[in-house]
Amino acid sequence: MTNKTDPSGDVRLTGIAKSYGAFTAVHPLDLTVPQGSFFALLGASGCGKTTTLRMIAGLEEPSAGTVFLGDQDVTALPPYKRPVNTVFQSYALFPHLDIFENVAFGLRRRGLKSVKKQVDEMLDLVQLGEQARKKPHQLSGGQQQRVAVARALINHPKVLLLDEPLGALDLKLRRQMQLELKRIQTEVGITFIHVTHDQEEAMTMADTVAVMNGGRVEQLGAPTDLYENPRTTFVANFLGTSNFIEAEVDSKSGEDIVLKAGGGKLVLPGARCSAPTSTGGRVLVGVRPEKISLSHADDAGEIPEGRNRITGRIADSSFIGVSTQYVVDSPVCSDFEVYAQNIDRDPRLVPGAEVVLHWNPAHTFGLDAAQDADAGVEEAV
Repeated sequence: MTNKTDPSGDVRLTGIAKSYGAFTAVHPLDLTVPQGSFFALLGASGCGKTTTLRMIAGLEEPSAGTVFLGDQDVTALPPYKRPVNTVFQSYALFPHLDIFENVAFGLRRRGLKSVKKQVDEMLDLVQLGEQARKKPHQLSGGQQQRVAVARALINHPKVLLLDEPLGALDLKLRRQMQLELKRIQTEVGITFIHVTHDQEEAMTMADTVAVMNGGRVEQLGAPTDLYENPRTTFVANFLGTSNFIEAEVDSKSGEDIVLKAGGGKLVLPGARCSAPTSTGGRVLVGVRPEKISLSHADDAGEIPEGRNRITGRIADSSFIGVSTQYVVDSPVCSDFEVYAQNIDRDPRLVPGAEVVLHWNPAHTFGLDAAQDADAGVEEAV
């Protein structure tokens, strides 16, 4: 295992940027990926994440800035001289070689004669010891992906780069492979930098996620922190679903901010607000659909004191199995989404019913109202 606190294996990008003529793919960017971490670059296509990865690999020359691996400036080094290996979505296995020889390829190219012990250990790590003498076409997509990882890891790179590695797999296999890659990364302790457009994939696997948008890092942090405390509407919408209410700052109450929205009051913890909070200022109040409880209007008196509440009418509902997803039309937000777990379903909660939405103020976050509330919402294709 490598030492996770040893900075000699950190990947450091300083002022790294890439332009193609008048188009800027990556704006100047500073980023440190700590040694031994599982790091994800997440964003929609065209956000600059793959270009950033390719600059780390040496497959793309930066227009500005430097790439450090530990203390070594590798900006001018060709890919084969960097202690980095890349796994692509296409796997790029050699079809005429069996699995053992695919994995052994890098060692043989370096002139090593006795490779069996290392190859066997690597095949055991990716749980393919039984398949050593099969050809790639005899394996499933997930197994081929694991061969590609084993082949990349056998040269003991300091950093493994993964470019949309699970994109070609079906959903069930992709979920399985997410856990598999996380297990492998934990066992070998090598820095993994993973590019993906799939939010769930990034959040399942990575210790740290950099959300990219338009060639910039919009927010960087642990998956839970990005989800619970988004600092922009883009991050709030790109990672899951968010409801936004435009509100006005009314007053302060201790550590909390009291807001006016549609004739009612909402409470927002001051620490969870990244917008200016001067009285009369506008704030976008955000809350995730699964944090909200839904009560029939007849039961409004039973809602505990101290919760944020708004009224509305159910416009639509969809039964999803584990939950029912409601769309509520409210004076403060026309399409308010609520995900209610199917434990004790209230038969009165049907389209047309008058309801009260209520939630713990601690689950509220506040963003600058100058932002576009729909930024980061994926358009249905």
